[in-house]
Amino acid sequence: MKKIAITGASGFIGSFLVEEALQKGFDTYAILRTTSSKKYLQDSRINFLNFNLSDKTEMVNQFKELKKQGIIFDYFIHNAGATKVVKKKDYLKVNFEYTQNLVEALMESGCTPKKFIYMSSLAAYGPGDPVSGVPIKESDTPRPLTLYGKSKLASEQYIRSLSDFPFIIIRPTGVIGPRDTEFISFYKTINSSIEPYIGSPNQLLTFIYIKDLIQLIFKAIDSDLVNKSYFATDGTCYTGTEFALVVKKVLSKKTIRIVFPKMVIKPIAYLSEHIARMLGKPSILNTEKYKEFTAFNWLCDSTPAQKELNFKAEYDLTKGVEQSILWFKENKML
Repeated sequence: MKKIAITGASGFIGSFLVEEALQKGFDTYAILRTTSSKKYLQDSRINFLNFNLSDKTEMVNQFKELKKQGIIFDYFIHNAGATKVVKKKDYLKVNFEYTQNLVEALMESGCTPKKFIYMSSLAAYGPGDPVSGVPIKESDTPRPLTLYGKSKLASEQYIRSLSDFPFIIIRPTGVIGPRDTEFISFYKTINSSIEPYIGSPNQLLTFIYIKDLIQLIFKAIDSDLVNKSYFATDGTCYTGTEFALVVKKVLSKKTIRIVFPKMVIKPIAYLSEHIARMLGKPSILNTEKYKEFTAFNWLCDSTPAQKELNFKAEYDLTKGVEQSILWFKENKML
């Protein structure tokens, strides 16, 4: 039985990765922090490991001990990361330095996997040209807008620089689905009959449903391909208005459209971030999120994944939003 390890296993994407790995018959190891919730990790077949990604030496010793026990991972999915932080420097610390620690620990302990899947983000490349609206391609020069995106790009560049280290990089766009903690805020707002936009309702967007993303990741694992990277979308382009229309239809809601000027939201984002920092908690609206919300073109080209991995999304946006909202309602979160 092939062994697979998954960091960030307790979260939205990570918990679905664990479920799919078990479904496919992998000997599955969920790597968590000691404080991580196991709410979505109730299957008795899951093996749990507590790793401190900030301590490379400790991880080297852990991998060596696992190796003595005959536990060497065939596949390793590094899904852990920080999308919200109190201190901005923590983006680089968590998303880059911890990734470097993990990779070096694997190599130094003699436990390099057959394939290392790095979960990056569209943010690592940044938005596309706002005038032409042309989707971002792999061959384009990355221009991340945010510190989060820059930290993800730094990890990508580090992994690519290594010799004899087999990797696949996956860059998801907006991921929707049950357990999501990002888009539920928008669903709640629409459910309150408010349809908000920042800057423009015609912002160009891409999405992927969680189960399609998981399918893509395991197609990458099953393939013979290494040292490749892919954007992950459902292959369709949307506008902010089209996204809202789908959500309104699913929720059977009529809304009042409000378009907030950028100049109004920017100081609010700054103030919200400042207050959150004083309280020691990350804020939902901050200067980094402001950059993402106001960038016009978030289209990307997923053709390589379709061709090389034979990937085809099974969920369009409507079906994905329906499944997401159904789950949130069943769990009394909406």
